[in-house]
Amino acid sequence: MAFSLKGVAYITGAGSGIGQYAAYSMARQGVRSFALLDRNPVTQTVQHLKKTYPDVKIKEIEMDVGNEAAVNDSVEQTVKEFGRLDYALNNAGIGGALDTTDKIEKEDFERVMNVNMMGVWLCQRAQIRQMLKQAKWSDSYRAYRGSIVNTASMYGKVGPTLPATAYCTSKHAVVGLSKADAIQMGPRGIKINALCPGYVLTPLVQSTMNKGSVMDDERAKVPIQRFASMEEIGDIVAFLHSDASSYIVGSSLVADGGFTIA
Repeated sequence: MAFSLKGVAYITGAGSGIGQYAAYSMARQGVRSFALLDRNPVTQTVQHLKKTYPDVKIKEIEMDVGNEAAVNDSVEQTVKEFGRLDYALNNAGIGGALDTTDKIEKEDFERVMNVNMMGVWLCQRAQIRQMLKQAKWSDSYRAYRGSIVNTASMYGKVGPTLPATAYCTSKHAVVGLSKADAIQMGPRGIKINALCPGYVLTPLVQSTMNKGSVMDDERAKVPIQRFASMEEIGDIVAFLHSDASSYIVGSSLVADGGFTIA
């Protein structure tokens, strides 16, 4: 079915990568009200949206997702600006050191967990609290009070081939959090899912390709012999927020080109 998105979107990590392209995809499907959040400026995302969709309204918020007060305030600001919060993408995350457990320092492990796991939990908690206060966005049986998508990873489903212990642990936690809250919040009208992408051609990954890097070896393991474009993953986010995915609840949707089945 064709689908459109008409509500208010809240996206962390919106300054680049998946967050940026999710905003573009959601705008193509009709969203015109955005809260865009990042620790870094979201200038490029904002400029593209405003140039392509002159009627778009954007609330820019600089935020560390590990800061509880800042997260709660960001949701309050979004609702004050737009009246409600319909679609949330909890996407901010870091890779961390490529070390095994015997080598990684405690503070480095905690830093990854604070952003990738605790940051998602803080955002999701604030979003749920708001969504429970608002009515469904339509009278359709497909409608919800709100939809939340958490960016996990294919390494939230399987163990990594690289020594990314902290990252893998954090993304497994995101999958578990998404499932647990989906069970409790589904009956209350909030749809929650996790997205588990494989390798994506972000600017950082692109800069290392064809230089004999480990990324070239990883690409060779993908059955379709390429990494995902940022646009492809952004489109999946839009789909998961749409009525077309109304019966997808608590999933950890894998989009990895077949990497984890090879």
